[in-house]
Amino acid sequence: MNKSHFFKQQAWRIGLSLIIVPVILLHITTIWPIDFIQRLENYAYDMRLKSTMQNTVDPRIVIVDIDEASLKQQGHWPWQRPKIAKMIDILFDHYKIDVMGFDIVFAEKDESSGLSQLEKLQRTDLKDNPNFEQALQRIRPTLMYDQIFADSLKNRRVVLGYYFRHDAQNNAQVGMLPPPVLKKGSFVPGNVGAVTASGFSANLPLLQNAAASGGFFNATPLIDPDGVFRRMSLLQMFDGQLYETLSLAMARLVTHEPRLELVYEGGTSTSVALEFLKLGQRRIPIDANVAALVPFRGRQGSFVYVSASDVLESKVSTDVLRGAIVLVGTTAPGLLDLRNVPMQDTYAGVELHANMVAGILDGHIKQRPPLILGVEFTLLIVVGITLAIALPMLSPLMATLTTMGTLTAILVINVYAWQMLNFILPLASGIILVGFLFVFNMSYGYFVDSRGKRMLAQLFGQYVPPELVDEMAKNPEAYSLEGCSRHMTVLFSDVRGFTTISEGLDPQQLTQLMNEFLTPMTHIIHHQRGTIDKYMGDAIMAFWGAPVTDEQHARHALLAALEMVAKLESLQDHFKSRGWPPIQIGVGINTGNMVVGNMGSEFRLAYTVMGDAVNLGSRLESLTKQYGVQIIVSEFTRDAVNDFTYRELDCVRVKGKDVPVKIYEPIGPTNQLNDQDQQELKLYKQALRLYRVQNWSQATIGFLELQRRYPQRKLYALYIERSEHFDKNPPPANWDGTFTFEHK
Repeated sequence: MNKSHFFKQQAWRIGLSLIIVPVILLHITTIWPIDFIQRLENYAYDMRLKSTMQNTVDPRIVIVDIDEASLKQQGHWPWQRPKIAKMIDILFDHYKIDVMGFDIVFAEKDESSGLSQLEKLQRTDLKDNPNFEQALQRIRPTLMYDQIFADSLKNRRVVLGYYFRHDAQNNAQVGMLPPPVLKKGSFVPGNVGAVTASGFSANLPLLQNAAASGGFFNATPLIDPDGVFRRMSLLQMFDGQLYETLSLAMARLVTHEPRLELVYEGGTSTSVALEFLKLGQRRIPIDANVAALVPFRGRQGSFVYVSASDVLESKVSTDVLRGAIVLVGTTAPGLLDLRNVPMQDTYAGVELHANMVAGILDGHIKQRPPLILGVEFTLLIVVGITLAIALPMLSPLMATLTTMGTLTAILVINVYAWQMLNFILPLASGIILVGFLFVFNMSYGYFVDSRGKRMLAQLFGQYVPPELVDEMAKNPEAYSLEGCSRHMTVLFSDVRGFTTISEGLDPQQLTQLMNEFLTPMTHIIHHQRGTIDKYMGDAIMAFWGAPVTDEQHARHALLAALEMVAKLESLQDHFKSRGWPPIQIGVGINTGNMVVGNMGSEFRLAYTVMGDAVNLGSRLESLTKQYGVQIIVSEFTRDAVNDFTYRELDCVRVKGKDVPVKIYEPIGPTNQLNDQDQQELKLYKQALRLYRVQNWSQATIGFLELQRRYPQRKLYALYIERSEHFDKNPPPANWDGTFTFEHK
């Protein structure tokens, strides 16, 4: 490839790479938001949150839980107001708590005392009964349940909860709101993006006037599109005034109600971006919706929970509640105060407020400063352009290292900002930009610059393992399908008694058996750098030394054969459990000159080997059954792998060949031979030597001794039979010890 073509090609590559940069920039500026990136950003936020949460219990805040046990012991909800008043009295008078908040609204009167019915009788049927009127006046204070509740609230630091409505079709106003924290005229409405309410359901005026404060507890409009609750409104707008959330109202009481201020970017109210809520000396990071990210401490249970029933019965230790900030809420599933949060799908709503109160007091709320957008915009432009230009010029390895380094830098900076500065830097947009540029450049290189490798895969992929294709791709010009002569090794493997096995199985079972047998055998051949020539039913033909030159082709073939036998042995229990018969194989290996290439007809071609050396390998496989061994190698393979120990089986003249060849059974690496094998081989060599010099009687004695010691070997019985035959029928005078096979 000439230089002009190279640079022209890279210019196209760089130009296409740069397209992703403006797409990401349009997303982060919300001009063209991409849902996938936002979901990934939420996921990245959740992962950081979960991996850095404190996962400890905060003893300062106690949740008085209207749980299932409380409902079972105290009766179904709602409870009568005197019972709630009693709980307030116990908490403040007995346990000496500091501040109390209700994640509950009391919007309706409690008329369960029957006072209204008694007053009706006073006006009608018993209006002239002085005794009834006196009795009613005497017990009236004990039947005014709402007043009893209100009296328990007076002069106590209690925040009552309520909720806003956000449906324009439902602008009902129930109960009475507490005073706003920021009235009309104290802020510029156009510079506050707080959620605007259409109506509310608040507490009875009698109760709200008696309480120290009030706060809304719902934040449904700010639930993210994936249904996960991550941030909470601290202020919401109604009728042009700003009202505070339950957790903010409680934090203000705990800190003795400091003045609340809106702080804009740059510190002036003329800017459009809200940055903080200032609470005395505390600064609470907020976003444009006047919402703060919930500083989750951990999974549900990160605050002390006590049962409301135990509080009513004074069973809770005073050490738990003394001086505590108390939130009253419920975890009972039937009361439906559960949320989907980053850590878990069902999370008690009351604990959201506990987390927010703790975060305000500790200053641990994460922030997304408005200036982050400008920083992210600049970094994405710099990183995007730099990688778009650099990656096409780098090798795949250097491109990978550069990409990994860039991603690592992004992650390190992000984690540092999260942990040390409490800043939340966007993560997904940078990762997607870098990842896309890397994938695009690697794909471009694959589809445009790697045709040679794909061609090799098409030519040889069905024969050789992918690792060899990768090796061949380094110099694709050196490989072709044209025929040539090479010194190689061929292996034939066949299942013994396959006809009998197949007759005992139905077609489906036979197919499964063959698949489970051939698959591991193929893996072994590929692992040893072999090329699968073909499958012939139950038989396998493979060769070594082509298409990739292999100086150790004989060794790799021998190792493959030994591994195949060992693997098959380990599969026997599995075959037995499936109801299949045991399988034994014979393997023949020969080394020599062969013709290799694409051969066949105009209708079908196959990459294969041919020649006398190949035929001999096939004959050796068929001899394994005659000699009762699983592997037979020729003398040529034996000479090529001379650090193994072999048992010389015979000198044979196979069908179709006039020249005799010595055949061997491989025992194993010489340096791993045990004493028993060495002793057996010594005795066998002595007996074979006697057989070759035609000392039939002594040879028979030697083989009989071997058969007595090793009765499992068919080889010794074969030589006993031959020795006895030759003793009675001596061979010709020119006999050289060769045995001729007249069949294949």
